[in-house]
Amino acid sequence: MTIPTAGMAPLSVLRVSHAEREPVVERLQQAYAEGRLDKAELDLRLHLAITAKTRADLDAVLYDLIPPPTQTTEKPETDPTAEQRLLAALAHVVGIFTLAVGPLVMMCTRARRTPYVRRHITAALNFQLTLLLVTIVTFGVGGIVYTVAWIVAGVAALLALAGRPFRYPFTLRITR
Repeated sequence: MTIPTAGMAPLSVLRVSHAEREPVVERLQQAYAEGRLDKAELDLRLHLAITAKTRADLDAVLYDLIPPPTQTTEKPETDPTAEQRLLAALAHVVGIFTLAVGPLVMMCTRARRTPYVRRHITAALNFQLTLLLVTIVTFGVGGIVYTVAWIVAGVAALLALAGRPFRYPFTLRITR
């Protein structure tokens, strides 16, 4: 009796390692977070993934889940143009004078142009909404924070003009 070599065996019957199980477990957890699985089904599939012996066993755990998006479909982002940098900086500056209204108007009118501009408009809007929420919750005392906010928004505008990303500290991510 001869034993078949690994090169002759179909891929589905090859045994899996712990390293091959980990991405499947992560995908199941992601599907649960997306609402594609309920808790009981997640627990069952996690058990099956952890105890899987072959690739066919692992494939069966993910058979009805949409595969995660691949990185190859996304285009690499190019350097922002002068107009894009100006719009991004404007989103931060207009928030100083109009609070959340300015970035919200820009979100409705200019945000779909490029991901760079949208990221900066979203960051400015989230920052202004967070400041507004702090002011309301603290019955106006949080308004003192607005003086510091002017400085932070100015720094964000300068970085946007330079074509660099900026993330406000201690900000709720209300919009995406």
